[in-house]
Amino acid sequence: MGTPHVLAIPYPAQGHVIPLLELAQCLVTHGCKVTFVNSEFNHKRVVNALSDKDHVRSHINLVSITDGLEPWEDRNDLGKLTEAILKVMPGKLEELIEQVNRSDSNKITCIVADASMGWALEVAEKMQIIRRAAFWPAAVAIFALGMSVPELIDDGIIDSDGTPVKNQVIQLSPTMPLMSTENFPWTCFGDLTTQKIILNLNSRNNKAIEVAHWMISNSSYELEPAAFALFPNVLPIGPLLASNRLGKSAGYFWPEDSTCLKWLDQQPAHSVIYVAFGSFTVFDCIQFHELALGLELTNRPFLWVVRPDITEEMNDPYPKGFKDRTAKRGRMVGWAPQQTVLSHPSVACFVSHCGWNSTVEGISTGTPFLCWPYFADQFFNQSYICDVWKVGLGFNRDESGIIKQAEIKDKVEQLLGDETFKARALHLKEVTAKTVKEGGCSRNNFNNFVKWMKE
Repeated sequence: MGTPHVLAIPYPAQGHVIPLLELAQCLVTHGCKVTFVNSEFNHKRVVNALSDKDHVRSHINLVSITDGLEPWEDRNDLGKLTEAILKVMPGKLEELIEQVNRSDSNKITCIVADASMGWALEVAEKMQIIRRAAFWPAAVAIFALGMSVPELIDDGIIDSDGTPVKNQVIQLSPTMPLMSTENFPWTCFGDLTTQKIILNLNSRNNKAIEVAHWMISNSSYELEPAAFALFPNVLPIGPLLASNRLGKSAGYFWPEDSTCLKWLDQQPAHSVIYVAFGSFTVFDCIQFHELALGLELTNRPFLWVVRPDITEEMNDPYPKGFKDRTAKRGRMVGWAPQQTVLSHPSVACFVSHCGWNSTVEGISTGTPFLCWPYFADQFFNQSYICDVWKVGLGFNRDESGIIKQAEIKDKVEQLLGDETFKARALHLKEVTAKTVKEGGCSRNNFNNFVKWMKE
């Protein structure tokens, strides 16, 4: 057989695009051809954020299909986005595959679909693409939770709409970490309609991934032994990081401001608080101000990623005089080359929303965390960080749900004043580095996966 031609399709959200594009680049390195399908909306953002000389452009065929929403509609409304995707994308993907196969002598031989896009595997089956794999970009414990929904309903833990019957803490198995019912990922939308849509999507995907021959994940046995014991058919190939293939990460929705690296070069070793909340977190003005003043109170250098859409405040969101007072030791950027920043020797800790990509990036660089989860699976990732791996601390909120400036200062001091956090973080870094090297478990799984594609 010729070169395998893989079509890869992520769920259209930042935390899904980055790891699947990383996997795509690993596949290219191992002699596969890759066509990468973003939604039109995200395709534009990804292409705009790539530099002209980025090797992603020359090595991967970046294409797009519509997500079914109009350009001005809100992609953060996940209920609406999911419904539009299911209506429109399957037909469009079929057309795209036909078009690629007509124009390319090297026809598509394999589909790797984000497990949240299970319908793409059904399209592959319908079109007789014989190699089909599902990719899970988050913690496998969250996959396990999604697979356990029918049992949670049977056991009376949630009702048929997914609403917890009462606030309690459960375990999916005796060795699994505790999970709080109030933080189940599908309950975080604040409205029942969206919750039902997401829960329906979950059960559709659970059925759809049955047609996949492989189920691979951006995790490792070392990070989540109990979750993999529960679902042994899920194979870890992670953590997938650009540094593992000695490259730069790609797939961001915003152009990186890499001038912050020169700024980091000028800071003392282990001194900088790196603050970044991913692509989705939004702050109200009160919380944004408390965070700014908290960083000021620490009296330490900080690098803070402030996305253009991170607050509801359109003009200058900062507290009065904050920028002048912190000009000498604070740096704000719109988006940062995060993997490079985290591996920089001047970074001391990572104030993070605990998205899974940020979590594995922090672990892979041996950086201790201060956890500020916002949404979905991030609350569970925090419990891995704080309770299981013990490489970070969480913040306490006041009675109105705000994390106050004094609390921020206290937690920074507590984390950086206790060297055991850094020691455990470095140990975890070592363990996860081993698994993706030749002979490591994740690397062996990946090699077998590539071999299967080439058979």
